[in-house]
Amino acid sequence: MTQTKYVIGAGGGGKTGGGGTPTEADDTLQSTQFANVLDVISEGEIGGLENGNKSIFLDDTPIQATDGTNNFEGFSVVTRVGTQAQTHLPGPFNTTERETSVGVEVVKDTSVTRSITDTDVDRLRVTLTIPALQILEDDGDVVGNSVQIKIQIQYNSGGYNDVITDTISGKSSNRYQRDYLVNLTGSFPVDVRMVRVSADETSQKRASTTFFQSFTEIIDDKFRYPNSALVGLRFDARQFSSIPARKYLIRGIKVKIPNNATVDTTTHLGRITYSNIWDGTFQAATWTNDPAWCLYDLLISERYGAGVPESTLDKYDFFAISQYCNELVDDGAGDKEPRFSLNMLINSRDEVYNVIQQMTAIFRGIAYYGAGTLQLLQDKPSDPQYLLSPSNVVDGLFQYQGTSQKARHTVVVVAWQSYDTRGDIEYEYVEDHDAVAKYGIIKKDIKAIGCYSQGQANRIGKWTLLSEQNLTETIQFSVALESGIILRPGMVIDVADPVRAGVRRSGRIKRATTTKVVTDNADGLVTSLAAANNPKLSVILPSGLVEQRNVPVGGITFVGGEETNSVGDFEVEDGDILLLEDGNDYILQGDLIVDGVEIDVASAFSQVPAVGSVFLFQNDEIQSQQFRVVSVAEAGEGIYGVSAVAYNSTIYDAVETDVELTNRDISDLSLIPNAVDAVSVNEFLYEEGSSVHVGASVSWNHDRVNVSEFRVQYRVDNDNWQAINTSSPSVTLRTLRAGRLYIQIQAKNSLGKGSQITAANFQLQGKTAAPANVANFSMIPVNGQARLTWTQATDLDVRVGGYVRLRHSPDLSAVTWQKSTSISQQIAGSATEAYADLKAGTYSAKFIDSGGRESLVAALVEFTKADLQSVETVGALSSTEDTAFSGTKTNLTVDTVNNELELAGTGNELNALGDYDLEDGNALLLEDEETYVLQGDSELHTSGTYVFNGGNTFTLSDVFSLRLDSTLRARAFFPYDERIDDELDFDSITEFDGVSPNTCDVELYIRTTQDDPAGSPTFTSWRQFNNAEFKARGYQVKAEFSTGGPQEQIAVDQLRIQAAMPRRSVTGSVTTSTSADVSVAYGTGNKFYVAPSVGIVFTTNASGDYYVISNSSATGFDVSVYNSSNNRIAKAVNWTAVGYGIG
Repeated sequence: MTQTKYVIGAGGGGKTGGGGTPTEADDTLQSTQFANVLDVISEGEIGGLENGNKSIFLDDTPIQATDGTNNFEGFSVVTRVGTQAQTHLPGPFNTTERETSVGVEVVKDTSVTRSITDTDVDRLRVTLTIPALQILEDDGDVVGNSVQIKIQIQYNSGGYNDVITDTISGKSSNRYQRDYLVNLTGSFPVDVRMVRVSADETSQKRASTTFFQSFTEIIDDKFRYPNSALVGLRFDARQFSSIPARKYLIRGIKVKIPNNATVDTTTHLGRITYSNIWDGTFQAATWTNDPAWCLYDLLISERYGAGVPESTLDKYDFFAISQYCNELVDDGAGDKEPRFSLNMLINSRDEVYNVIQQMTAIFRGIAYYGAGTLQLLQDKPSDPQYLLSPSNVVDGLFQYQGTSQKARHTVVVVAWQSYDTRGDIEYEYVEDHDAVAKYGIIKKDIKAIGCYSQGQANRIGKWTLLSEQNLTETIQFSVALESGIILRPGMVIDVADPVRAGVRRSGRIKRATTTKVVTDNADGLVTSLAAANNPKLSVILPSGLVEQRNVPVGGITFVGGEETNSVGDFEVEDGDILLLEDGNDYILQGDLIVDGVEIDVASAFSQVPAVGSVFLFQNDEIQSQQFRVVSVAEAGEGIYGVSAVAYNSTIYDAVETDVELTNRDISDLSLIPNAVDAVSVNEFLYEEGSSVHVGASVSWNHDRVNVSEFRVQYRVDNDNWQAINTSSPSVTLRTLRAGRLYIQIQAKNSLGKGSQITAANFQLQGKTAAPANVANFSMIPVNGQARLTWTQATDLDVRVGGYVRLRHSPDLSAVTWQKSTSISQQIAGSATEAYADLKAGTYSAKFIDSGGRESLVAALVEFTKADLQSVETVGALSSTEDTAFSGTKTNLTVDTVNNELELAGTGNELNALGDYDLEDGNALLLEDEETYVLQGDSELHTSGTYVFNGGNTFTLSDVFSLRLDSTLRARAFFPYDERIDDELDFDSITEFDGVSPNTCDVELYIRTTQDDPAGSPTFTSWRQFNNAEFKARGYQVKAEFSTGGPQEQIAVDQLRIQAAMPRRSVTGSVTTSTSADVSVAYGTGNKFYVAPSVGIVFTTNASGDYYVISNSSATGFDVSVYNSSNNRIAKAVNWTAVGYGIG
């Protein structure tokens, strides 16, 4: 029998002497629990942890720091790398545990017993809980306590034996737990009993209550988990609030690699280097990040992979891919790294094809099934492997197609996983600066699976951008069986298309040696072949390989057959300088009919080219066009359809070393395209981010003959010219603005030679046009509010960045926007409804776009009656400011002629009004063609404040609920317009200077206090006034005036606040007295604003009885009941008080 105890020392506090402040001793008991976690981290066998305990992270913190010190206490680590014969894990990682809760208090005279019947149980863990262990002494000090317990075991009813006796001493003010481990050695059933030895506490000042908390049945196992890599962690649970998240930096599954390979294990890159020539055999499996051999392992594994027979895979293809992957390239941070590395976690089931494609994408590869086996190809620099020309293509036709500009991205954001942050996602931003300047930001997001290198992520982004911007063309054609069985996906092909090149440079071989080739005929070759500009000849050899050789100077001659003296209608004399053609395409040079061209090469081919095979001639002036085959599919009996995408061998260096990508010269076309015509422009607005921009769609007509692309130059007004190239007769221009758009369009052939420029110009409105008027504006009363609805704005610059403005006027006729005031904050331009105060009068609405331009005409809707039921107007509290406007005024004055409150003058000289210049002096000088008007010279304030009733709008006797409604009528105008209109007969002019004061406004604000306003009250902050119910004792209301400039005026002729309180009743019962009046109080929270009406009802009636109410007030009344003899009597009565206001 063994036992395990966790005892943490006891202690206590002493006393410092009488009369001092009571002290509490520190807790000396702490529960210690350990967490055991077993993680299966990979299929085995793996390379193991990258750097021991430094590679284990709990909540992203390594167990061991880089200097070797531990970041956590009380931990242990056990690992297995996943071999077939690995040993089982020790201790707590190889047990099955079943915990049973007990939770019963153990007292002196009553032990707690539980039985275990499972004969597989090897051990018990008994858990004891003490809620608190301490003593409160008489002087207030809190010190430690102790308690003794026993754990007893009984086997098969054979009597109990003590197995553990423990005294727990110390202090704990919180729950304390202790575990006891008991090995079971006898027969079952087994009874476990917990006994309290110490006496039970009899004072509330002493705490040592003990609970049998639980017991755990433990069964020891010896699981090995073969072929599974494991990490077992045991750590002190006090260091965590919950089981921590675990991360492991490991070297993954070991894979087969060639016997001439060496893995660099000094870094996490796992790069392979090769020595000597590979004989095709493998060495023992080892760890590497080489994506080729990791894929090979996944394909052949029958446990966790595809189970592909190894004999069906071409291991030399994997070897070649591996070599390319492991070549060192710049990592973008001044160092070198393998071109492609793999760090991939596969933790879910997926289709084999999907997984293979994900892994091949890591090294720019593709996988496909051909001839019953898996074929693997990689996009890497390659010499052309086949030649295509009209001579070996069905009908001699090639079809080309380019990608649209919309499909070409200018920015790529690559998501990759950082090794330094243990697999956290990082983002690499890569952009094509030239493309962004031309086309704007067109973003593509890429998830780089298995990529743990920022440099590799950057190269992925560059590859994507360069491919999309430069390798934009695809080609389709059909071939016969002789070519169809050779072509396969991934092959680079040379295409010599005379239609595109403008000349013939390819055909069939008539006869050949290793150093000389004679073409099948000379049709079109004589003028195109020239032994200059670095000429080269490519041929397809009997082996299927393509070989290219240089052509020396003088290496091109023309050969012929029989002698002739006439060709067609021409007589020929002896000599060797006459060159003629007839209708049969024979060419005469000297006295022989030329039937081919003989081309010598500077160095011999490895084989004699076969008769009928294809040749291709090119030089620096005109080169073949190169493509990489994408697919080959049977299209009929003996016919195969081929698709390929443009290939450029310089893209690889452009990606890895930032050298400039160069294009091949493929054409000698000199035909100038026709000019474009019928240019049209459609302007539009578009949203980008949270802003609205101006764009234009430009289109034109063209016959598309001899056109490779169109060059479009454009500018707005006198801005710098910008250019866009497009292959279609249309283009979309963005980030424009209002102004005159100038466009120049030129059609260009494949050599860049252009047509005459077609120029056009169009006026762009941009965002300067006023938004459309609000449509379908309506109002419905809903629960005491006005629900205003309208059709969503059609203008994008209203929906994005704009807003809807709502106003109200108490009038029902002759209402204008300038005679209304705001009733709400700005409402989002995309909204279609809003709620506002329900008022009688006219509601109006306008759209305001992101540039501040508003609808030309306001939408109006009338409402004739605002519903204010269940309230009673308190006339004494209502505030009518007009027409005296005796409140506190700031920058305001009263127009006593029109009885209006308006903005006052500043006294400063006004120097301009509209489009009219003003001269110095005490008068304002305005001029039209013949009339001069003199007007005063003072500017107006652009803002002002009016406080109702001098700051005390309403002062109540107590805190009451008060319903407040407002009436506000204002008009905005240009005072000088009116004066001119009065003095001159300008009645035909709506606005003298052509604009309206639409930005003028008056808004009401309110603040309240629950203090006595006559004292030192604390008011709330000012807030916008809305018709609503307020609960306060004091109220202050103010009006804020605002205009858009010193020439604008806004005047108010109605400014009122109506106050109302809810009508209510209070009921009760009372028994009157025979000696005096009985006082009735309405109670706390039931005070009326003024004395209510009180009614009395007798519970029993007697002839002649009557009641008298006296001293009626807002808080209660007195009542007496008299009989017919006028004597007070005691009588039960019911009373009802009806009034308004809740105090």
